Amino acid sequence: MMLEPVHPSLSAAHRVKFATEPWEMRGAEGLRRAVFCDEQGLFAGDDGDAIDAVAIAIVAVSDTCGQSDEVVGTVRIHEAEPGLWWGSRLAVAKAYRRQAGLGTSLIRLAVSSAHARGATRFLAHVQSRNALLFQRLHWRTLAQTSLHGQPHHLMEADLSCYPPIANGVAGFLALTRAAA
Repeated sequence: MMLEPVHPSLSAAHRVKFATEPWEMRGAEGLRRAVFCDEQGLFAGDDGDAIDAVAIAIVAVSDTCGQSDEVVGTVRIHEAEPGLWWGSRLAVAKAYRRQAGLGTSLIRLAVSSAHARGATRFLAHVQSRNALLFQRLHWRTLAQTSLHGQPHHLMEADLSCYPPIANGVAGFLALTRAAA
């Protein structure tokens, strides 16, 4: 008798929130390292930089039976000057990239929480292969450039499409579905 391989089930519920627990911070750092260093080879060993000291880390944590158990997505935001906020290092665990809505939820909390903190502009350097997703989420390309040897778009979010979310620590529960 031949058995079919069993694929692990992926949680369809995720808490998207500011990283506040040490395990969430470690999970965000590990996920960034896995995506930007190991998978994409953009950095050698560690993608950390001076922005990490002032950034707010945001995580998507899988929710299994009401229990948070794994960081499956992350992004960071910081205020570069009064009113000007940046998002960077958006990463989703490889197994969860087929979950429609996970990256969108991270972007939503990033921009909406910065908006609640006084953002008048929100910018990001987006890898060119992801620019279409951001355009669908009400971002526009300001310029095209190259960063870390990869093509990027300098993009700006339309803040009118991102109502302020004042409580980033609580965040929100996001329900995702397998992408078609």
